[in-house]
Amino acid sequence: MTSKPHPTEPGILAFHARCEAFYPADAVDAPIARQREWYDALCKEFDAAPPVGMNKRDSLVEGRIDIRTYRPANVRTQTRLFYIHGGGFVVGSLESHDAICAEISDAVGAELVSVDYRLAPEHVWPAAFEDCWAVFKHLLVDGRTLVLIGDSAGGNLAAGIAVKARDEALSGIVGQALVYPGLGGDLVSGSYVEMAHAPGLSTADVSYYREVLRAPEDNRYAFPLAVSDFTGLPPAYITAAYFDPLRDDARLYAARLIEAGVNVTFREEPQMIHAWLRARFMSEGARAGFTALCHGISRLVEA
Repeated sequence: MTSKPHPTEPGILAFHARCEAFYPADAVDAPIARQREWYDALCKEFDAAPPVGMNKRDSLVEGRIDIRTYRPANVRTQTRLFYIHGGGFVVGSLESHDAICAEISDAVGAELVSVDYRLAPEHVWPAAFEDCWAVFKHLLVDGRTLVLIGDSAGGNLAAGIAVKARDEALSGIVGQALVYPGLGGDLVSGSYVEMAHAPGLSTADVSYYREVLRAPEDNRYAFPLAVSDFTGLPPAYITAAYFDPLRDDARLYAARLIEAGVNVTFREEPQMIHAWLRARFMSEGARAGFTALCHGISRLVEA
C-alpha cells in the first residue's frame, strides 16, 4: 500500500497537530453550530495583536452587511484592499481573519475592508456572493481603485466578483489575490485524487461544502473555472498549497488567465497544506508564503 502524500516541514506538521485539537477531521459530520464553535476556537488560538497604530472601524453596508475597515499607521496608497474570508461558505467571520487582515493592511500600507457575508446552510447560493458584490459596489462609489483578496471560499468569491465586474464593464479593480482558492474543479482528477486525504482539507470536505452551498454548476460566478473567456480579467497573484486537493484549481486558473494574456504571478508553497495562512508564526514555509503574498499584493497596488 502506498503512503498518503504528506508534508515533512516540522512547523506545518506542528500547526496541523494543533489544529486537530480544535477542529477534528470529521467535523463536517457535526451540526453547523458545533462546527462554528470549533472554528472560532481554532481561530482564536492563532490570533495575534494588531500592528502598532492600526485603526479598525466596524460599519454596515445596505444596513445589514457587517464590514470592518482597517487603516494602518502608514498609508502609502489610495488603492483599497477588499478581503473575503474563507471557511467553506459555512464558517468564518470578521473575527476569524481579523489578524490576517490587519497584517496584510499594514504590510501593504493600504486601507483594507473585510466582509461578514451570509453563511450556508442557512443562506445558500447566491447569498454570500450577493453580499460580497454589494460591498464591492459600495467600495467603488468614491472612485478609488481596489484589489480583491480571498482565501479558499473567499478566493472563489473574489474570482467570481472579478468575472462579474468584467462582464458588466465595471472599472476599478487593479488586481486579484487568490489564496488556495476553490474554483470549481471536477473533484475526480488531479489533486482532488492525489491529495484526497491531505491534512487540513480532504476532497470529501470540498464535496460537502459544495453540497451545502447548493450553487448551480453552470454558473460561472460560482465556478470560475467554467468561464469560457478569460480575457479582460484583472492581473492576479495566485498561490496554492502543494498538499491540498484545491491545488490544481489554482494551477488551472492561473494557466487560463496567462493564456488569455492576463498578467499573473503564480506561487505554489511546496510544504504547505490548506489554511497555511494561520501557520505564519509557526512554519518557515508559511511565513515565507505570507511575506510573498503581501509583496504580491503590493505589486498589484503599484502596477
